[in-house]
Amino acid sequence: MTSEKRPWVRQGEAFWRAHHEAWERSDLNQREYCEVHDLPRKAFENWRQKFRTEPQPPERKLLYRRRPLSHRLSHTLSHSLGHMTSEPVSRPIVPSPREGHRRKFSEADKRQIVDEASQPGANLSAVARQYGIAVRVLFRWKQELAPPVFVSVQVTDAAASSGAAPAIEGGLS
Repeated sequence: MTSEKRPWVRQGEAFWRAHHEAWERSDLNQREYCEVHDLPRKAFENWRQKFRTEPQPPERKLLYRRRPLSHRLSHTLSHSLGHMTSEPVSRPIVPSPREGHRRKFSEADKRQIVDEASQPGANLSAVARQYGIAVRVLFRWKQELAPPVFVSVQVTDAAASSGAAPAIEGGLS
């Protein structure tokens, strides 16, 4: 009879790692996989626990850009920047947002963005979106950079201007 169980030969880590990866790809549970491949369940479980406690490399995150790089940022060293340096930069250079960091705008850039938003017919939300800032930030800059408005106030005595003593309504007894 050839149905006798042959003695189990001790296997190394590579053998168990290959079976562990194959089991993860299969649709079988652990017991079924061990029965199909004639593996001792206790040894398989021991190696499975060892592989589970190993530090796993972090999953690589894919970073996507919403828009392509601007013309200035897309230049390579082989491409000349000469055609770009002759004209002055008319728009403020908006720093790109980085996670966990605040962007810093120069005073001149803030003033230029506020001036653009103050033009007749300008839409504040559209200007804020164009520069990638929140509308509330644009409102705050507008308040901070606006020159103070002074109004002349003349204080006069109401009784002296009417010539009569002020009447008390709802009289006191």
